[in-house]
Order: sequence, then structure tokens, then C-alpha cells
Amino acid sequence: MAEDLTITEGSKEERYQALLPQIKALIEGEPDTIANLANISAALKEQFNWLWIGFYLVKNNELVLGPFQGPVACTRIKKGRGVCGTAWEKAATLVVPDVEKFPGHIACSSLSRSEIVLPVIHNEEVVAVLDVDSVLLNDFDDTDKKYLEEIISWIAISV
Repeated sequence: MAEDLTITEGSKEERYQALLPQIKALIEGEPDTIANLANISAALKEQFNWLWIGFYLVKNNELVLGPFQGPVACTRIKKGRGVCGTAWEKAATLVVPDVEKFPGHIACSSLSRSEIVLPVIHNEEVVAVLDVDSVLLNDFDDTDKKYLEEIISWIAISV
């Protein structure tokens, strides 16, 4: 596939429905995990223009910054710290409508207002997290959770 993306207008649901087959085509047949994580981050950033989107990989019992799009970010996060570390610890997706109200939130950027973090699970173990930050309060919902969880299900086996 040509590394081109068709950006869609419309509802959040319509934009995800148009983007998902494009992401699948980008990563299908590509065995390199880093390349796939980079393209997923770029495609989501292009479609939704969120402040920050990227992956943290579990290495030596901490989250280490992986491929991302957006401003510079925290490089390492301990288990249970901030939204990313908590999603890793709980092995559950966290939707945070207002990061200022999340106990222990790590402010990599003062512009971040809301966040969604999804664990990437392989063999019943969290191997990475997908982190998405927005400049808007309450920007993430069940629609984001549904489609982002679908996307990470495609890459979980290759991490």
C-alpha cells in the first residue's frame, strides 16, 4: 500500500470507520513492531489531531517511551504512576476526562487536559500501553475506547 492516508470529516465514529482499514493496510504484513507503532501513532495523529499519541513499551519493569507523535514526552514511567503506569498496573483501559483530577497525574505537557490509556496485552501480560492526550477536557469516550482497543488488538501479538 502507498503510505498515504485519506483524512475523513464527520462524526468520531465515521472517522474511525474510515481510518481503521487504512491502519490495517499499513501494518498488515509488516513484521517490524516499531514501524507499526510509528505508523499507528502517525495515522491517529493525522486523523484526530490530538496533542500527543504514542506508545510506551514495558522494559525492565518500567514503561519506556516508544514511537509517538507530538511534543517531547516523559521517557520512563514506573508501574502504578500516573495514568499510563496505572493502566499498566490494572491491565485496563483508563479514560480520564480531566487529568488535573487524576491522583498522581504526570504532566509531561501542561497543555494536556484529558487522556485515554490502553494496555497492549500479549500472553496475558501488559507489554506496552497506547497513550493519547488531548488539549480538550472530556475529549475521550466509549467510541474512542472501542476503536482504539480494536487497533491495539492487531498489534498485541507483534510486540
